[in-house]
Amino acid sequence: MMADRTETGRSSDADALVDYVDEAEGHWFRGCRPVVTQQTAYQKVEIVDVADYGRMLFLDGALQSTEDDEYIYHEALMQPALVALSAPRRVLIIGGGEGASAREALRHPSVERVVMVDLDPEVVALCRRHLPTWHQGAFDDPRFELVIGDGAGFVAGCEETFDLAVVDVVDSFTDGPAEALYTTEFYRALRGRLTAQGMLVVQGMECSANEFEDHRRLRAALAPVFRHARSYTTFVPSFWSEWGFVIATDGADPAEASAAAIDAELRRRCLADKLEFYDGTSHQRMFHLGKDLRRALSLP
Repeated sequence: MMADRTETGRSSDADALVDYVDEAEGHWFRGCRPVVTQQTAYQKVEIVDVADYGRMLFLDGALQSTEDDEYIYHEALMQPALVALSAPRRVLIIGGGEGASAREALRHPSVERVVMVDLDPEVVALCRRHLPTWHQGAFDDPRFELVIGDGAGFVAGCEETFDLAVVDVVDSFTDGPAEALYTTEFYRALRGRLTAQGMLVVQGMECSANEFEDHRRLRAALAPVFRHARSYTTFVPSFWSEWGFVIATDGADPAEASAAAIDAELRRRCLADKLEFYDGTSHQRMFHLGKDLRRALSLP
């Protein structure tokens, strides 16, 4: 789950909605047909069908993912770290209620265990029922375990170690339920639950030359904890923006992987024909940021 959008609004046209970025910008969708609307103990859940992107998930008015392009976001979030790890076995996902992040981890033959910790059981249940093309049966995989609870609390009480930890929650630096998951203290706790060569990936919010402050704050929180903290981005059409991610590790720098090596590893794992977005060329594109964005993030 991802995007930090201020509010979902409906225009005077009954079959349209607007996903607002802020008071001056929004993305207008036509052909809106509500599937389910439910207020949980934590947030308002809306699942709707729209003409151009298929089914869409909103939480508290914030667009999370869409049927037509969720694969871009979820492959970008999960695959660079999974492929960089020689034989990932245990994966921890904080958030990820759609089940699509777990789907990506479970593609890898070496993965023995995926633990997904999500705060809201009603969101998970609705996603499991109404978003089958997202999870593709991941919830029923014997390697998968769902934990309903607070991510920070789970990490604090956990004694298990993981090869990969992924934070896939809504953006929140101020007064939100995910605020504690964007702190240096939490990342230190997560580092203690990683193997020596383990990796942490955090969805990094909008990341472009004119919208980068939240991503920069995330980098600042991660930098004191890990030897490497690498930003990478890709364009997600339904967000109408370049979306950021940060991968952090004390092991090998994932940004240095060659396209040829990544493609060879995907073939070895029999994944080259199963992934729709990620390959060696996509990896190179994601990790090579434009000059203006590098300047904004104070990167060389």
